[in-house]
Amino acid sequence: MDDQDVSMAQSQVLHVLAQACSQDAAQLKLAEQQLKAWEIEPGFYSTLLSVFSNHSIDVNVRWLAVMYIKNGVDRYWRKSAPNAIHEDEKDQLRQHLLTSFNEPFPQVATQVSVLIAKIARLDCPRHWPALVPTLLESVRRDDDSLVQQRALLTLYHVTKTLASKRLGADRKLFQELTSGILTFIAHLWSHHLDRFLQLLAGEDAAAAGEALEMSTLALKVLRKLLVYGVRDFHTSDDAVCCVTAAFERLPTLLECRRRLAERRGGGGAAASCEKHVGLLMKLLIELQEQHPLSYGQLIGASLQCVVTYLFTEAGDGLLYERFTVQCLNVMKAIITCSEYRPAKVLSETKNQLTLRAHKAKMDFFTADTLVEICRRLLSRYFPLTETDLALWRDDPEGFAIDEGGEAWRFSLRPCTEVLFLALFREFKTTLTPVLLALVDAMRRPADPADLAFSLQKDAVYTAVGLASFELFDEIDFDAWFATTLLPELRIAAPEYKIIRRRVVWLIGQWVGVKMSVAQRPALYECLQPLLAGDDDLVVRVTAATTLKQAIDDFEFDVEQFVPYLESSFALLFALLRDVRECDTKMHVLHVLSFVIERCDARVRPYASTLLRYLPLLWDASAEHDLLRCAILTTLVNLVRGLGTSSEQLHGFLLPVVALATDTTARPHVYLLEDGLELWLATLRHAPRITAALMQLAANLRALIELGTEHLRTCFSLVQAYALLGPREFLAELAAPVARACDALYADVRPEGVVAILRVVELALRLFPRDGARAFAALIPRALASVVDYEDTPTVLSACLAVMSRLVLDGGDALGEAIAEVARRRAQTADAALRRALDVWTDRMGCVTQPERRKLCGLAAAALLAAPAGPARDKFADLVAIVVEVLNDVCCEEGGLQVDALVSPATTVVDDDDELDTEHDRRKRALSRADPEHTISLKEFAMAQLQSCRQTHGEEAFARMMAEVDAEVTTQLQEFFR
Repeated sequence: MDDQDVSMAQSQVLHVLAQACSQDAAQLKLAEQQLKAWEIEPGFYSTLLSVFSNHSIDVNVRWLAVMYIKNGVDRYWRKSAPNAIHEDEKDQLRQHLLTSFNEPFPQVATQVSVLIAKIARLDCPRHWPALVPTLLESVRRDDDSLVQQRALLTLYHVTKTLASKRLGADRKLFQELTSGILTFIAHLWSHHLDRFLQLLAGEDAAAAGEALEMSTLALKVLRKLLVYGVRDFHTSDDAVCCVTAAFERLPTLLECRRRLAERRGGGGAAASCEKHVGLLMKLLIELQEQHPLSYGQLIGASLQCVVTYLFTEAGDGLLYERFTVQCLNVMKAIITCSEYRPAKVLSETKNQLTLRAHKAKMDFFTADTLVEICRRLLSRYFPLTETDLALWRDDPEGFAIDEGGEAWRFSLRPCTEVLFLALFREFKTTLTPVLLALVDAMRRPADPADLAFSLQKDAVYTAVGLASFELFDEIDFDAWFATTLLPELRIAAPEYKIIRRRVVWLIGQWVGVKMSVAQRPALYECLQPLLAGDDDLVVRVTAATTLKQAIDDFEFDVEQFVPYLESSFALLFALLRDVRECDTKMHVLHVLSFVIERCDARVRPYASTLLRYLPLLWDASAEHDLLRCAILTTLVNLVRGLGTSSEQLHGFLLPVVALATDTTARPHVYLLEDGLELWLATLRHAPRITAALMQLAANLRALIELGTEHLRTCFSLVQAYALLGPREFLAELAAPVARACDALYADVRPEGVVAILRVVELALRLFPRDGARAFAALIPRALASVVDYEDTPTVLSACLAVMSRLVLDGGDALGEAIAEVARRRAQTADAALRRALDVWTDRMGCVTQPERRKLCGLAAAALLAAPAGPARDKFADLVAIVVEVLNDVCCEEGGLQVDALVSPATTVVDDDDELDTEHDRRKRALSRADPEHTISLKEFAMAQLQSCRQTHGEEAFARMMAEVDAEVTTQLQEFFR
């Protein structure tokens, strides 16, 4: 394009970008559509580059231009991408970007840096060798601080991106890059940090801030280089010097941060200092994680640094929470690292780095050091602080809910607890006597007025709870519970809530470790007043958690808990009403759901109590989908526990299921999985079919057509409907389900095909003729799988079951289906049936389930009396199948061979088993009425052979039997004696 065309293109793009920044929704939509259309046009990204490079244009428009170039790089930069950016345009972009280090607006500058890094990930160094040298040259410029800062920012994003590449060749390239620039970056970091300290001493705050920003950027680059660009950093003098410098800089920076925090208006500078210290600590943590053996020579220095600041008076006034957490994480990482553990050393390892690291760790952790660390943890970091107590008072729910997960990486209290547990596990022999001595010192009841003693006792009990598994042999918990903990729980003074809460938590930690079954009733008894509304909310939530832990135990005896079941339900529901936060409600609901699940049928007398609150909670949680998921889980367990009595809940349950499984409703994205489970549980426990249940079935076809991971559950629902209301299923549900399955059949994996065929077989079992008509479109698919045997054995087995039922029915469905298969294959019906029988007789071994093998045997026997055609030609093979199945199902009783699957001993089933659902009973009833359990294969085969004799005559029958293998004939005669 000439200059005039370029100018016009830029004007058009600029106009559309301005519209894209508009607050007018109509303009915004049109602009986005136009920009989308231009994405694949040649020259579009060069035009965008000229827009954002023009500093006179509105900053929002320029920022948007950079963002569109970023998106274009993601989609169209690779040569293999559809509509890829032309190489000439890419060259132009790369060259222009190397001159873009003068961006005045920080937000745009950051996006430009990220854009350059995205291109560097794909092109550097092969197609963009000038990038890194240009960046380094710009960073060295002392005459323009803006260019220097922007270039260093870009260098950081480039190194961050290149460091993230994990292929061997890419890592080698990054290591080569590191070796070339590590020394320079380390010098740059140190230089700017020194400038910061000098300028700060000279009270030049603005210049000091710029210097610290440059030093921080350099440190970010240095961190990526050291962690990912040095293979064995202990062998690199430059790398070791950098890490050593990090330890040396820490005291100065911490002191500087303290002075800035104390200075009026120095909060921003103090925060910048904290950020710099945080980066230094991240460097140590990541080096230890990525290079544990190389880090071995730094173990002593790291541990000494942590202990000096955290466990001696040297850290007074210098500590702040984030730094404390990072220090504790450094110590924990060293303690728990498998490369330093004695077990690894004792395996006669010849790795000298492992031996050296282990020695450094053990030399540091002397008995005196361990005892002091333990005491300091319990006296300084475990006790609740004034901030904690204020949170307890002002936001009890926020205080009560444990953060869990990875909170120990970022929060002080979880971090100290995790470190204590790691220390105790690693040095149990040394620390156990210390902890036991502290427990003995805390045996007297705390004076509610003595807050300091209460807090210290809370800390010691926390340690004992955390180390419950390690103290199993050291503490007689039953005696401690009866003589000390139980009396403390009964002290109802409001001021004693700290101890009550900690004691009930402690019991929860020990109940599954070392609490006898005989003590459980006393525990349930003492939890009742703690759950009551007149106690502190934090204590109540903790008591609910402990109740769940007591029930979630291998030795839980439901009979012991039954006397407390009704009151526990009432108290948990009262707690559910009293809490306000969604997380807390979910937590209490989880406890309630677990109680219902463990007590199962025992909850039936309390159904009315259980229903009192859940509908109100469901309505109130319309904006909290996760809470509704928890309610659905509770309802699933409730339905399972109530059994047929759950029918009284249908007025509430069915609308809930309808909403959760309606694919046109927004909440189904979150509620579908739990909603399907509730729907299935409701059907399986329903005593009868109702109009409301059938109305709910309207959601099924859409769910099946989705073909998602929930398909298995959907087919289970179809089966449940078929067994619950066979007539209603056939009249209202069979046809739409058949259409949905037919549309889905070719696109599902073998497991899905088997699930579909099970539905077809179930319909044939319930209604042999009408079921075949309802699923007429699917039956030819099943028979085609037999004729064109290309599927897995499980699919073939399911197909043969469908074919066998059609044979036994003797109707027209089999002939019509075979004729349809033949039409699709352009052959005769006899040829298709002959091929199907060939596969059947050849692959009978694919059928493994005894009932299904007998079904195939009965069908084979039914074909023995065929007058002519393919079945007559396969007579010998069909006899062989019958004999093979007879060997499987027959057993000797009173000297005779009888069919074991119709023996009275196998058909008598206890229908009063309370663990069975109504669905299980319906399945058994259908199974007992099935041919496998009502027809003796031996007698049926004899009758069919006799019919064959009559049809073909003695002479022809003798010729047919002569075709049968002699061994098969002998076995057949044995059965028919």
